[in-house]
Amino acid sequence: MIKYLFIFILVLMYSFSCLAQEKNVITPTIELTTIAQVHQGNSYITFPTDIGNIEPLWFEGNLKPNFYIRQSKNSRLMGVITPQVIIRMYQEESFPVRTPSYIPQITAYYLLSSKTSVNSLSLFGKLAHHSNGQDGDFFLENGDINLLAGNFASNYYELGLIKTIYNSRFNAVQFFGTSFEIHPPSLSAEELNGIYSFYRWHTVFSIFKMPTNSNQVKNKNASISLKGQSTWMFGDVNNWEAFSWDRLNLSFTFYYHPKFLEDIGLFAQIYHGSDYYNIYFDHKIDVIRFGIMTEKLRF
Repeated sequence: MIKYLFIFILVLMYSFSCLAQEKNVITPTIELTTIAQVHQGNSYITFPTDIGNIEPLWFEGNLKPNFYIRQSKNSRLMGVITPQVIIRMYQEESFPVRTPSYIPQITAYYLLSSKTSVNSLSLFGKLAHHSNGQDGDFFLENGDINLLAGNFASNYYELGLIKTIYNSRFNAVQFFGTSFEIHPPSLSAEELNGIYSFYRWHTVFSIFKMPTNSNQVKNKNASISLKGQSTWMFGDVNNWEAFSWDRLNLSFTFYYHPKFLEDIGLFAQIYHGSDYYNIYFDHKIDVIRFGIMTEKLRF
């Protein structure tokens, strides 16, 4: 049932992007750094109230600082270095933090438009490494994956496009991204062959609702945002059929920035699919979670 709910949500969000837009309105200017920030995602920490089949956690933390490399504010070409780390603290004795996900990455963005207007098209390419910092045997003696100390490592690159649109009807900025991710088997742990997807197609759709208390939207925080993401996993994975639902990962995130907070807000997220936490990839999870997230978008 949750699969059909996600599909309905994504179709609904796409329908919003196709609505007619009014003319002769003031539109915000979107810089390449903002486009990159929306695509890169934000740091967050969850509350210990996850609903679903994930292991009981005190929190999951996503530490994702972005360091921008550009010649000037108006540059059409920009690099982003991101030393991302995801950690989970388990509700067990001594509160262990096991096998964090280390995902250092460098991404290059190129704005195809002549100016940084809100209606633009951008190209990006990413090089990344994903590992868990362990060097033990991948499998246990009984054939199970060694979740506590097994070596997990994969290097990959990703290429894609990002389209930004201003929807005056809803006073919102929309971002649509699509990309293809490739993990060369020779640059990944050999044990991943046949059980891990080396080829993935991502689609992302985000809507950032602008504040309604002013017609001049520049230098205002986004107050509400919605983000839907889907990933289809290709290749030989656990002998799945080519169109198996097991190949589909879906997430939907609602973010709210209350007026009394400066740089953080509250979020709720629904996730269905393969676990993205390094060597836990073989787990299928359906989870609803809540937490706080950084948000510094300035339109």
